[in-house]
Amino acid sequence: MNATNNLWTGKRVFLTGHTGFKGGWLALWLNHLGANVRGYSLDPSTTPSLFSSARLNEKIEDLRGDIRNSTTLDRAIQDFAPEVIFHLAAQPLVRASYDDPITTYETNVIGTARVLDAVRRTPSVRAVVCVTTDKCYENKEWIWPYRETDPLGGYDPYSSSKACAEIAAASFRQSYFHPAKLADHGVAIATARAGNVIGGGDWSIDRLIPDLVRGFLSGEPVLIRHPHAIRPWQHVLEPLHGYILLAEKLLPENPEAAARYATAYNFGPSESDAQPVSWIADRMTRFWGDGASWVLDQAPTPHEAHYLKLDASRARADLHWTPRLNLETALQWLVEWYRSHQSGADMQAFTLQQIASYESLTTDHR
Repeated sequence: MNATNNLWTGKRVFLTGHTGFKGGWLALWLNHLGANVRGYSLDPSTTPSLFSSARLNEKIEDLRGDIRNSTTLDRAIQDFAPEVIFHLAAQPLVRASYDDPITTYETNVIGTARVLDAVRRTPSVRAVVCVTTDKCYENKEWIWPYRETDPLGGYDPYSSSKACAEIAAASFRQSYFHPAKLADHGVAIATARAGNVIGGGDWSIDRLIPDLVRGFLSGEPVLIRHPHAIRPWQHVLEPLHGYILLAEKLLPENPEAAARYATAYNFGPSESDAQPVSWIADRMTRFWGDGASWVLDQAPTPHEAHYLKLDASRARADLHWTPRLNLETALQWLVEWYRSHQSGADMQAFTLQQIASYESLTTDHR
């Protein structure tokens, strides 16, 4: 993936959720590729944040707003006249969804519908990638990975809200932007489901890696819940690479070429990188050093799925996407990011350096 002489140069991209962890990495990468990016989001939810640490306001147009507000959202999209929309804005935390289910549903379901409804009134848009989660599946705790054709569901408000967002996106696609009629309406919509994403710059509450880093920095043992829960861990750049590849496939001038990609895609790690929480915590403490440690949290916790894997065969076959970082390397990269942040390094430059390093691993697939 090269930052010059590619289709992203000068491309107008509207990105919701740019002040978040994944959105911040994607905004910086798209700018690096030459895109003209307008971000639309609430203020960063944490201090520090990737947005502030990497000084994203220097690289993209930073617009603050709520995706549930159709007036400000429509104006922000229509005034910018984007060709591509990446929709990442969300309430992304399982435990927060138990505390505030209504805001979770309003943001993740109604917010998604607001974005797609705005597309109906914005003739410049050609491609939309709506990002949901691996937790959108009806989790049966079985041992084999979930495919895009498996039933959607969700035990907790967060997971079920993301399943609803998938259903809403599919409904808008069928009702207003049917792939068979792409030559008439010109808009291709796809959804992307990724696993547990890790990387530098995530400071969220109740998320494993940020909790570990905060504990390591404080010198206190980190409380870990559900140590035996297995998740499909992957570095943030892995699914973002998939999202970018997917958008590229939705953009060709030939409608027949783009229509086949207007569907749902899983972006999950290799089978060997679906590991228990305790595996991650053990390696993080080793890589961090300085006496870092963790202990089991004995307090009662809400229900969370214990076993979850994704089948990314469709992404591999259609997009030629494949994971490039094994899990140990991904953990090393994120420890290096947080250590650099701790030392006062230029985190915009460091984050771009990691993006460039990842790009060098993908050149044989571009």
